[in-house]
Parts: sequence; C-alpha cells; structure tokens
Amino acid sequence: MNAEERVKERIAAELAGVRERSLGLTLRVLDGPELVAQHSPLMSPLVWDLAHVGNYEEQWLVRAAAGQDALRPEIDDLYDAFEHPRASRVTLPLLSPSESAAYIADVRARVLDSLARVRLTPDRPLLAGGFVYGMVIQHEHQHDETMLATHQLRRGEPVLEPLAGPEPAAEGAAPGPAEVLVAGGPFVMGTSEDPWAYDNERPAHVVDLPPYWIDAAPVSNRDYLAFMESGGYDHPRWWTAEGWAWRRRTGKRAPAFWFREGRGWLRRRFGRVEPVPPGEPVQHVCWYEADAYARWAGKRLPTEAEWEKAARFDPASRRSLRYPWGDADPTPDLANLGQRRLGPAPSGSRPRGASPYGCRQMIGDVWEWTSTDFRAYPGFRVFPYKEYSEVFFGTEYKVLRGGSWATHPTVARGTFRNWDLPIRRQIFCGFRCARDAV
Repeated sequence: MNAEERVKERIAAELAGVRERSLGLTLRVLDGPELVAQHSPLMSPLVWDLAHVGNYEEQWLVRAAAGQDALRPEIDDLYDAFEHPRASRVTLPLLSPSESAAYIADVRARVLDSLARVRLTPDRPLLAGGFVYGMVIQHEHQHDETMLATHQLRRGEPVLEPLAGPEPAAEGAAPGPAEVLVAGGPFVMGTSEDPWAYDNERPAHVVDLPPYWIDAAPVSNRDYLAFMESGGYDHPRWWTAEGWAWRRRTGKRAPAFWFREGRGWLRRRFGRVEPVPPGEPVQHVCWYEADAYARWAGKRLPTEAEWEKAARFDPASRRSLRYPWGDADPTPDLANLGQRRLGPAPSGSRPRGASPYGCRQMIGDVWEWTSTDFRAYPGFRVFPYKEYSEVFFGTEYKVLRGGSWATHPTVARGTFRNWDLPIRRQIFCGFRCARDAV
C-alpha cells in the first residue's frame, strides 16, 4: 500500500467513525419532536446540525473535490451558518429527520464512491495530504461537540451514556506541583507542516516570551468554590468593567448548570442531577468568570502563546511537539478526549500526558480560556474560505485552547485554535492561571 492509499484508508475510517458519532447523538437516541425542537436559543435544532454536516460534505467532497454535480442545491441557503442565526433556524423549512438521514447517506455514498478516483496530489492544495477530507471530518466532529452542548441544554430524561471501557489507572496519581516555571526565550508557535491543520494555525512562526509561571493543572471545582464562597461574585474589584456589567445584568453567581441545595452545590449533567465533584476541573464558566477568578487568585489568564509554549515546547530538544507528550497520536491514557466520560477527569490526572514542563491535561478535559483576542498569525493566508477564520478576527472573540472531553482526537492537536464570545458558558470550557516570573 502506497502513501496515498494509506491516507485514503484513514479518510474512509474517519468518515465512518464521525458518522457513527453523529447518529449516536441524533437519530439513534431521540425521536422526531426532540430532533426538530430548539432546546435553547443559543443552539440550533439537532436536525439542522445533522443535515448541515451533510450539506457541507456535499459542497466540499462531492462538488469541489470530486467535481460532481450538486445533489440538493436548493437547500444550500437553509444550511448556511452565516445566513441564518441559530435562534432563527427552527423557523426554516428544514429537512425532516428521515429526509436528513436519507440525504446524508446519499452524500456519503457518493463521497466513498469517488474517493478511489480522486488523486491527492500536492499540486492541488485542497487535496494535498487529503486536506479537504480532513477539513470535512473535523467539521463534523466540531458539530458533534456542538450537539453535545445542545444535549446539555436539553431538558428531559437522560439519553447519553459514557463510552464503554475502564478509565486509565493513571487517574488518581499523586499530585504534582501547583504551578511550573516556563523559562524565557523563543519557541515555534503554530504549524506549517500538519496536513490537516486549519489556516488560523498557520504559518509556524517564532515567538519570544519572558519567563512565567503557569498552573500545572486546570482550576478545579474546589478551587472555584473558594472564589465563590469568598464573595468573588460580589466584588467588582476582581472583574473587568465589561465583566462586572455582565455579572450584574445576568445575575450569575455560579458556573452554568450549578444550583444550590441546602449547604451544598449540585449540577445538572445531561439530564442527571449530581453533587458537584470538587476534584474535577471547573467547566461552563465564561471568560469574564475565569478572568475574575484569576485576579482574585493573584494571577491572570495565560496568553495564547504562553499556553502553547507550556503545552508543546520541549526545552531539551528545543523544538515544538505536536502534543504535550510528543508526536504520537492521543490514546486514553494520555488525554481524555472523544466523549469517553461525558465529563472531565479529576484535575491533575494523566501524568503520562504531561508536557515537558510538567503541565497536565493541556489536551482534553476542558477547553481553556486564554487572555488573547482571536487574530491572524503573521503571514496568515485564507484557505480555503474566509468564513472559517478570517471573519472572526478582532477583539470580539477570545481564544480557547486544548480541547475538551467532548473533542475528538482529530481536532485536539497542540496548535488547534478555538474561539468564542467572552459571555459563552454552554461550551465545555474551563481555564488555568498564569503569573509573571519576578
């Protein structure tokens, strides 16, 4: 088997895997009314996401990659994420669940039929290394994580279960230091080599940072409860002006999905109510809350560059790794990814997945807020369309890094950049803190 055949074999396997996941979040666990309902104005109806990933696949793999005619050009507008805000999608004449199932199956059959004939030649950037196929696979996995957020917002009986299989024995290992020192100096940020990396991860470029301290693990629920119990939500001194305005306007006093019962805190997770586990990384906090906690703790949020250096740079070899542990693909004993637990592992878990500096859980468990606005890297070039990254550049969005327990391994590389509005809490987001080295 030559190199192109191996890439195509991987593409076919990844396409099958992501579709199994999508169906397991929609048609196989919910009935029609639940699929067409809008469970929150923050999110689309699940049936919209399902047909949208099929329409995206049709446009890029049937039309652009294979050069075939459109199957359903009349629905392109319905599933254009930029034409219709999430809150209004429930009013559109969407395909029904059965029509969506038939449509995405037809698209997939045509993709697999054409894959054998498509040449992944380097003279066609869209096809080189199978980039466009990787883009579509990652896009569907990203929507699967979005659908998991919809499931979390949904009211009703539980329908999701953790994936089968034991958790790695690495969990519960002896804790390490609370924070680690990252030495000053240059490192290579971003990538110019990863064949499936998005345009906003490119190009690789050198960034020189002064020394700093960064938390060895994400902030835990126990840590965050100390902030809450000390009156952290009551004192504007810990908040930016915008953050305090958000706090007063919304009345929020705890992470999303938490509620008080007696003297303790409970949370709602995918239809189940349970005590808040103190050792887990805190999640469902917005950027304003993360920033306020960091100020209260006498620290700050790390910049995006600080986060990436602590996660990827190996001071011994003087090179940036693909993942904190090296260049090998993630395995369950290295990172909590891919919807295994339906939640994060205890803070400080998986020491085998630690970075060379000793930072744990920088891949998986919770997306981590950084202090950085989402902007282009020096030398950025749009590829293959500006609506993926460029239209979001500016001061409105904050960068998140590292992936969550809900993120699939194909998305969770050390250079991947996520972004969202600083008010967002439905995503599976947490944070760790940093401080200057003095």
